Amino acid sequence: MHGAAFTHAGLLGTYEARRVPTGELASAVAGLRAPGVLGANLSLPHKEAVVPLLDSLSDAARAVGAVNTVIHRDGQLHGENTDAPGLLAALRDAGLPDLGPGEPVVILGAGGAARAAAFVALRDLRARAWIVNRTLDRARALAAEFRPHGEVQAAAPDDVPWADTPLVINASSAGLNDPEQTPLDASFLARLPAGALVYDMVYKPAETRLMREARALGLNAENGLGMLAHQARLAFTAWTGADVPVRVFLDALGEDAGSGSGAGRTP
Repeated sequence: MHGAAFTHAGLLGTYEARRVPTGELASAVAGLRAPGVLGANLSLPHKEAVVPLLDSLSDAARAVGAVNTVIHRDGQLHGENTDAPGLLAALRDAGLPDLGPGEPVVILGAGGAARAAAFVALRDLRARAWIVNRTLDRARALAAEFRPHGEVQAAAPDDVPWADTPLVINASSAGLNDPEQTPLDASFLARLPAGALVYDMVYKPAETRLMREARALGLNAENGLGMLAHQARLAFTAWTGADVPVRVFLDALGEDAGSGSGAGRTP
């Protein structure tokens, strides 16, 4: 995606994917201060751990409590979260239902991606967020942290008002490594109202079990490619100042989503 964006913008630059073990995060982040480095994206499990290693945070990154984009300026590293606005744009592209204030939005997961989803649900959609996670204590901790921003609570699947829920967001990694893995039993999907949207942040495979089962029930379902493209576009603009259309990023994805993590640099 970023290679296509550099070409579209007429800029010389490269974007390289790197696997960084947890114990090497600090040294990898320090390397972003080198001349010519524009910044980097981070994926699991680094989005929260990177925060104390940065010089400053945007208001959104501070509120979300997670960083997916690092911007390098004159030796200083600034943390940004483009996942949240990227998710909102992708939801709208996917046919986001009209939500009234306080309507339920269910978020599956309690990690860095779930933080972005909770931020969007509470700030942008003015919804009531229900956080469902395999480990309920993690869901409770996340709910407590976001409670100052709006109505949010942790819940077991049996306690969620599914019949009144127009939007479900999978912010967990379920299905990413095993296409038959799902974060939610289909029996709960069957309780959703007609017209509900199931948005799965997982983008590879293109159709997860969660999506397949939702569609079989006549529900709308979309994968995370749109979010991937929108958050990448926002990161690219933050690094370069160039406003490249999201279609360039989507076209570059093609059939293979590839990796959503890496670092951008100028030659």
